Amino acid sequence: MNQQNIDYVLRSVEQRDIRFVRLWFVDILGRLKNFAISPEDLEVAFEEGIGFDGSAIEGFATPEEADMLAFPDASTFQILPWRPSHNGVARVFCDVCTPDRKPFAGDPRDALRRMFYKAEKAGYLLNVGAELEYYYFPDEHTPEPLDNVGYFDLSVSDAARDLRRNTVLTLEKMSVPVEYTFHAAGRSQHGMSLRHAEALSMSDAITTAKLIIKQQAYESGCHASFMPKPLAGEDGSAMFLCQSLFDHDGNNVFWGEGDEKYHLSDIAKHYMAGILAHAREISAITNPTVNSYKRITTGGDSVPQYATWGLRNRASMIRIPVYKPGKQLSTRIELRSPDPMANPYLVNAVTLAAGLDGIERKLELPPEATAETLKLTDRQMLEAGYTPLPRSLKEALDVFEDSQFMKDALGEHIHGFFLKKKRDEWHKFESTITEWEIKHYLANS
Repeated sequence: MNQQNIDYVLRSVEQRDIRFVRLWFVDILGRLKNFAISPEDLEVAFEEGIGFDGSAIEGFATPEEADMLAFPDASTFQILPWRPSHNGVARVFCDVCTPDRKPFAGDPRDALRRMFYKAEKAGYLLNVGAELEYYYFPDEHTPEPLDNVGYFDLSVSDAARDLRRNTVLTLEKMSVPVEYTFHAAGRSQHGMSLRHAEALSMSDAITTAKLIIKQQAYESGCHASFMPKPLAGEDGSAMFLCQSLFDHDGNNVFWGEGDEKYHLSDIAKHYMAGILAHAREISAITNPTVNSYKRITTGGDSVPQYATWGLRNRASMIRIPVYKPGKQLSTRIELRSPDPMANPYLVNAVTLAAGLDGIERKLELPPEATAETLKLTDRQMLEAGYTPLPRSLKEALDVFEDSQFMKDALGEHIHGFFLKKKRDEWHKFESTITEWEIKHYLANS
């Protein structure tokens, strides 16, 4: 760990009157967890870790293996701007380790870091940008829109305009760089684009942004929801990820000077082909809830239903953004299938694993999906050789369970717990009597 970062944190805590330091980490499902320590214990935490009961965290450990250590990552230190400046509160993300200081196999940050190191050995650094979509509702039990505003509209009826502004200002105080915010296509739906960073930092930024979006909404008297499809008839919410690989000299290896149409290198095309080849296997991670597939199955012109790619095609799983002359460093691909209930650490880990597999095996891309492709029926898509994405959580889990690739990418611990937890979720949903069934069958039976 960088001693300069540690020294900076210790000085900041003393100079800024910090009374509590919250140690943040995420569980396998991406839920943010934390506990607070006093500043007096922070130096020891950097050196020896802080012990906590891992058996209380789902997917971490059994009661017999409960002892865990949280090691703060000094580079993630930030002061929480919504807390009082006197007796202030700071946060720092942590790496979770076993009592012998080895990385814990169930820590999502470590799963991404392991894949990050694999890419580094191959000569690559993964940079990621993110766009989060979400809804504002009156409260957590009332999925009713707060406005009738549409995509990018500038309207006096945009009830959340000031809320978005305050959210951005709070994020920037925590060094989460926001590129832009906007009203999205659905009524009461909003979007926020985060500037690119290396994959681990971006996953931390997404986790931070989701908390602050919800916290700022709560303070404003409403509820922010990242549910993928909260309203029938309105657009679903996505977590678009823009990815690019850089070499150790700072060059974007996705840039292809000789490709006049797509401006993509062979490395970029192999990377994309790897993601498409493993598209069905990674779906349980990129779309991890029952509700995720309500967004997928309703389709539309901006939601991928097949493992496809295309130039500026928003219905493709991978979209190639328009190239701007002289902006080689901005060359990237946009992954459009993930939704915001996915664990960003695991999504970046498995997509990087798939992309690296494509590079290693020099996989070739299938034919590009164009606007004409959208007009094909499902039968025609299958006949044309396009692979359908799973249409339910059960289908995604069936593929996930049988995938040795996913076991290797995530490790047996994360793979096994995630599968069990999500199987339980599916079984509960499967046995639930819905309002639709009551409405259509109760009186007519």
